[in-house]
Amino acid sequence: MKKFINAVDNVLAESLDGFAAAHADLVTLGAERKFVRRRELNPRKVALVSGGGSGHEPLHAGFVGTGMLDAACPGQVFTSPTPDQIVDAAQAVAGDAGVLFIVKNYAGDRMNFEMAAEIAEGRTATIVTDDDVAVEKSTYSTGRRGVAGTLIVEKIVGAAAEKGADLNACVALGERVNAQTRSMGVALTSCTVPAAGTPTFALPENEMEMGVGIHGEPGRRRVKLEQADAIAQEMTTAIADDIAARAGSEALLLVNGFGGTPTIELYLMYNAARRMLEGRGLRIARSLVGSYVTSLDMAGCSLTVSLLDGETTALWDAHVHTAALRW
Repeated sequence: MKKFINAVDNVLAESLDGFAAAHADLVTLGAERKFVRRRELNPRKVALVSGGGSGHEPLHAGFVGTGMLDAACPGQVFTSPTPDQIVDAAQAVAGDAGVLFIVKNYAGDRMNFEMAAEIAEGRTATIVTDDDVAVEKSTYSTGRRGVAGTLIVEKIVGAAAEKGADLNACVALGERVNAQTRSMGVALTSCTVPAAGTPTFALPENEMEMGVGIHGEPGRRRVKLEQADAIAQEMTTAIADDIAARAGSEALLLVNGFGGTPTIELYLMYNAARRMLEGRGLRIARSLVGSYVTSLDMAGCSLTVSLLDGETTALWDAHVHTAALRW
C-alpha cells in the first residue's frame, strides 16, 4: 500500500485538521473533531446536517457552506458517524427554524441518524436518499442505496433553505428531488482502506464491477471490461428506464469520479452519456463533471440523472460557496 499517511489511526484527524485550515474562511471544526460546521451561521434558516463514513470526500464536509450544508459529521473511513456526533452537530447549528438531516440509505447511517433525531433537542426532520438503480436491496441498505444523487439533494434543498424555506417545505422539496434522481456506478479497480492495507476486493485487469456501491460493495454483476460507449449505454439505459422520463424532459447530468479516474476520462464518459440520453429524448439542461462522491482511490465513475423543473433549475443555479462547489 502506497499512501500519504503518518499513522493509520490518525488519517481522519490529520485530514480534518488540514481541511479546516485550508478552508478556514468557510468552516470550523467542532470539539473533538466530531463535525465540520459553517463558520458563519444563520439562526433564522433551516439548518442542514448530513454525514457518513469518511473516504467519500468531498462528500460531505466539502459541501458545508453558504447554499448547502450547515454541518457534516465525518465517521471513520466507510463507517457511519456516531449518534453523539450528529446530536452535537445539530445543537451547534440549530436555529429557530429547525434541523433537517439528509441521510444516505445505508443501514448504519439510518440507524445512527434516527437515534440522534430522538435525542436532539428542538424540531428535526429527515430526508433519506436512495437514488441507486443498481440493486433493489443489499446487505448494506434497507432498500436502494443513497449515492451521488445525495449531492443534488443537498445542493437544491440547501439553496431553498438559504432563501428562507421552512422545514416542511425543505422536506417536501428534498423528497421530490430524490424521487426524480437516479444513479448507477461502475468500478474498474477496488479501493484500499488504509486500516486494511490491501484492496477491498480483487478485480482482474480485464473485468469491471457493474453497479458498484460507493464503498466497493457488489453491484449487479462482474463482467468483462468494455469500451466506454458500451459502459455508458448500459448505465444510461438502466437509469432512463427506471426514471421513466418523457421525451422533452429537462435533466441534470452528473458524471462523478470515484477518486482514481482522471478527469479526461470523466469528460469522455459525459460525452457518451449525454449523447445517449439525448437520443432518448432527454434535454441535458445542466451538467456537473468531477470527483464529488468518491470511494478513496477506486477507479470508476457513476452517472446520475435528475429531472428538473423551473423551481429546481433555479435552486440548482443559486449561489453556493463551499470548499468543493463555488458558483
